[in-house]
Amino acid sequence: MAERISRTPVREQDPKIRAHNFDEVCYGFNAEEAAREASRCLHCKNPRCVGACPVEIKIPEFIAKIVAGDVSGAAAVIAEDSSLPAVCGRVCPQETQCEGSCILGIKGEPVAIGKLERYVADNAPESKPEIAPKNGHKVAIIGSGPSGLACASDLAKMGYDVTIFEALHKAGGVLEYGIPEFRLPKETVLRREIDEVKALGVKIETDVIVGRTVTIDSLMDNEGFEAVFVGTGAGLPRFMNIPGENLNGVFSANEFLTRNNLMMAFRDDYQTPIHAGKKCIVVGGGNVAMDSARTALRLGAETNIVYRRTEVELPARREEVEHAKEEGIEFRMLTNPVEILGDENGWVRAVRCIRMELGEPDESGRRSPIPIPGSEFEIPAQTVIMALGTSPNPLIVKTTDGLTATRKGGIEADSEGKTSRPGIFAGGDAVTGAATVILAMGAGRKAAKAIDEYIHDK
Repeated sequence: MAERISRTPVREQDPKIRAHNFDEVCYGFNAEEAAREASRCLHCKNPRCVGACPVEIKIPEFIAKIVAGDVSGAAAVIAEDSSLPAVCGRVCPQETQCEGSCILGIKGEPVAIGKLERYVADNAPESKPEIAPKNGHKVAIIGSGPSGLACASDLAKMGYDVTIFEALHKAGGVLEYGIPEFRLPKETVLRREIDEVKALGVKIETDVIVGRTVTIDSLMDNEGFEAVFVGTGAGLPRFMNIPGENLNGVFSANEFLTRNNLMMAFRDDYQTPIHAGKKCIVVGGGNVAMDSARTALRLGAETNIVYRRTEVELPARREEVEHAKEEGIEFRMLTNPVEILGDENGWVRAVRCIRMELGEPDESGRRSPIPIPGSEFEIPAQTVIMALGTSPNPLIVKTTDGLTATRKGGIEADSEGKTSRPGIFAGGDAVTGAATVILAMGAGRKAAKAIDEYIHDK
């Protein structure tokens, strides 16, 4: 019976080899492996996996197409709800969403939904989705990250004239600058999916900083855009505010990953101004910390991850933690920096840390870390990367009258993306703060529906 078939393992690069290159770690399923894994699906009458997906992909339907050998049909099912399947199949936290709700996971291993989505996206021939006739209405999207791309795709399919304005010189937002090449290849995967969004008729203008180059008011008053969706993400880094954070060799994870991705540090034929040092310390325990540490390792640094709680509390995906360990990254748990120490030239030489113990749970339910007096020690380093989360950039709120911000600096918006100003919508990390790609896409899709209703009700 299907439920007795064990989960199909996914082939990966050898850790000793991949630790020295930026090639993709996971190879994905071939046709035989995908068919085997797809056959495990029970096709529940009330599939919990669909409700757990932020964009509500019809998971059992696309999996059934794989079993039937109809990859094109599977791609068509996914395309009804997702414009970035190859991306989501690689970077979404399926274990806490669709796969986390799979009934097979109660007593065994859930269906590898993410890997099956990736297989479909990578192997289906190009198809042309249905696009409604042009309706004569213009909508502007600010930011070409996952929420902006999802919103733009849905609106274009409805017949809207959509233009995305991107501040950087490449489209993709956090997908382009924030996720390393070994997890998300840019030219072979991301560019392909962005090109498919463009094929819907979406225009993308890069090097446009809304709030500086133009404003939301000028777009609406002078350029004929009837609605605007703000999907600018959360690119403002956080620091610890400890002594020594201004030393040379201290990076935010945002800066470090952006230099690596947009300035091609992963390619030998580029002279990228990035300094990994012989020893690197990454502070934090989320996915961005794993990305930063694994990038520093590939750039030649002996890398340590410093985290103030235990491994049980690490917020990063389990797969990313295991990959980091396999590649030789050392995890120093229950450890917290208190000062970054410099040499006579103003460069990092070490990080002074203190050992921690766990006390009572905090507001999030995790046990609070407490410093152990007198336990300070030093870890030698030339580079320190702060991967402590990010906040929304306040530029849009500061340059747009009538737009209300939340206490944490995000744009205030309801569940449909409506802001305090009619005609302006927002979603993704710009509203919630740093979250996941698929949650941002879900917010973009909800906003597209709300924008359509707003314009028709005018």
